Amino acid sequence: MSKITIENVSYVYDSGTPFEVTALDNVSIDIQENTVTGIIGHTGSGKSTLVQMFNGLVKPTSGRILLDGEDIWADPKKISAVRYRVGLVMQYPEYQLFEDTVWQDIAYGPRNMGLSEDEIKQRVAEAAALVGLDSDALSKSPFDLSGGQKRRAAIAGVMAMRPEVLVLDEPSAGLDPAGRNSIFDAIKRYASASGSAVIIVSHSMDDMAKYCEDIVVMSHSKVAMTGKRDKVFSRGDELEAIGLGVPQMTRLMMLLKDKGVDISQDIYTVDDAERALVRLFGGAV
Repeated sequence: MSKITIENVSYVYDSGTPFEVTALDNVSIDIQENTVTGIIGHTGSGKSTLVQMFNGLVKPTSGRILLDGEDIWADPKKISAVRYRVGLVMQYPEYQLFEDTVWQDIAYGPRNMGLSEDEIKQRVAEAAALVGLDSDALSKSPFDLSGGQKRRAAIAGVMAMRPEVLVLDEPSAGLDPAGRNSIFDAIKRYASASGSAVIIVSHSMDDMAKYCEDIVVMSHSKVAMTGKRDKVFSRGDELEAIGLGVPQMTRLMMLLKDKGVDISQDIYTVDDAERALVRLFGGAV
């Protein structure tokens, strides 16, 4: 069932001026509940503008954003309520940390929701556990944490509001491989524990292959393709034509196929590749 529907949405920056730019051009997509959806595309493809529409930070020039079938802009005075239901984590969210302790930073959103102190404590503990922050980290100033810990603390602050939809714009940007894996594992845990719809924006086809079930590909302000992960990545020639390519494991399997190895091309992650090679070569792998 669709949680969010983007219906014929367009957005134009500086409309009517010499600087007019169309960021989104008649875009329609469905975001399913209980699903991790990846949005991928080059810089300037429109994906960042799109995700800012999910919780009403940007209002469409035309078209509608439906949350559970209701237009979020039907009553503009109620748009702030949408932002509790749809949590948005922008790029480099650690720059928005400001409280004296990590605990207080994570509690900031739930407290603004008017929750009781007992409920706030429960939500902070829950979110901290999901992102892997222990009690020692919670008592520290956020500015005393490592870069990866700061990122996890900032994401936990949005998770603590228990949004029905969690949107993350390049959540692993600037992190090393260990930090990237830690962030995505935390997001996956949240999706599993909460049942929320999760939307991840990324440049990385490998991250999309590993963590997402549905994929939306943006190109030149339009949706180039959308569907289940395997369906989208099976269209490797089309992805390469718009300059995105395929996951590294898929490319490796293609090279093996060219060398005469009888192996499937429907392989997108390291785990997929390991299982396929074990089946092919037995215990030698």
